[in-house]
Amino acid sequence: MIRLTTQESIPKNTHSVLLAESSCDFGRYGLTGKETDYVRKQAAGGAKQMSVRKDTHWIFIQIVDPSAPENTEKEQMRRDACTIHGWIQEQKLHDVAVADTVNRPSLIYAFAEGLALAGYRFLKYVSKKEKKTCTLQEIILCGSSTNKTDTDRMNHLLAAVYKARDMVNEPANHMNAMRMADEIKFMAEESGLTVRILHKNDIEQMKMGGILAVNKGSTEPPAFSILEWHPDGALNQRPVVLVGKGLTYDSGGLSLKPTQNSMDCMKCDMSGGAAVAATLYAVAKTAVPIYVVGLIPSTDNRISATAYAPGDIITMYDGTTVEVLNTDAEGRIILADALTYAKQYRPELVIDIATLTGAAHRAIGEQALVAMGNAPRKTMELLKDCGYSVHERIAEFPFWDDYTESLQSNIADLKNVGGELAGAITAGKFLEHFTDYPYIHLDIAGPAFLKKADYYRTQGGTGVGVRLLFDFLQKYSRL
Repeated sequence: MIRLTTQESIPKNTHSVLLAESSCDFGRYGLTGKETDYVRKQAAGGAKQMSVRKDTHWIFIQIVDPSAPENTEKEQMRRDACTIHGWIQEQKLHDVAVADTVNRPSLIYAFAEGLALAGYRFLKYVSKKEKKTCTLQEIILCGSSTNKTDTDRMNHLLAAVYKARDMVNEPANHMNAMRMADEIKFMAEESGLTVRILHKNDIEQMKMGGILAVNKGSTEPPAFSILEWHPDGALNQRPVVLVGKGLTYDSGGLSLKPTQNSMDCMKCDMSGGAAVAATLYAVAKTAVPIYVVGLIPSTDNRISATAYAPGDIITMYDGTTVEVLNTDAEGRIILADALTYAKQYRPELVIDIATLTGAAHRAIGEQALVAMGNAPRKTMELLKDCGYSVHERIAEFPFWDDYTESLQSNIADLKNVGGELAGAITAGKFLEHFTDYPYIHLDIAGPAFLKKADYYRTQGGTGVGVRLLFDFLQKYSRL
């Protein structure tokens, strides 16, 4: 992983990136008059990145727009960092110093974030890694706008995103429910989280009928991971609970998915669970003074002679009976048991995060998350503001009770799917049935896994939700 460090000034003869306005005194940073004229001429023509080759090192220039809104410019810095990362990779550089000449801390950290995330690679199963490996190993942040505390926080967050991406990118034949639970346990031990894993016998004794039903077609047992961060001096007495869908592979069950452009990337169906585990990892490593619990139900959804079938009626952990009309709507079934389990904590807020519906993906594509819920307005608005800050933006859908009508069953308490319309919302309303606390549902079906890179959101698992939830929990603790 690429590490961030801090120094007061750019070390001599070190490759560097200058975040600067075109009027900057570039001579102060080693550019000659001729080189300065070149940079300013390029900037006047609309160029945002330039490079200057010195005898011993490279100087890259990133032009900053002082008039742009902060969140807009932060995202521009993350994206522009990807261009400079490409130059760094071409030159096979191992370290680079980043100097903030405009004294805007949010921009230098956003730039470093984009640079580091663009360098992520999943090469575990590549035999010849040399040509694909990221050469950059260290980013040195220079200037008075940086400090060790903020740099350490960013390092912990970057490590968390890397871990989430690694988990999502693991193929299903290497990442079953128990392996996922093991990975979560390793993360907990490394960060100081309390962890408990419920195994199949525990789940059976607790009569978590949703998880057990989805697991019926699998040869691998399910797991239920429980993470807790309860530091001394926590600012909340009742926890915030994060619930993440941990479906390690989803064939659709007997309601079989099409193979092309659907089933082939369904190893990503545990992205919500990975996001919850990684978020708590970052919270613990940073010692955020907030009481947080993470719940991650995990199984795969396979086909076999014993698999649950359309038309089955299952009894959930809370006693609700559910008529299963679509075995590919399995995520809500395992999440429902976890949402019921969350009641014992008397939480002040519960947020679930899941690659839940194709309807959400079709509605807003890969550029945002879908959210809905009944939490207080200020809580939802804070979450949306955090989405704009980290550029994991939220499109809020209505959550009216009218949408529950299509979930009524003639032979059970609920159906697991509604009608043809508003599928993302009816999925959320199904989940709401199992709650009795302030609740927000996040559907990340669109941005969780990309077929091709989108700037610093690299191909494959993106780790979406980690940066959003980490930022939210830091700010929520200060409400």
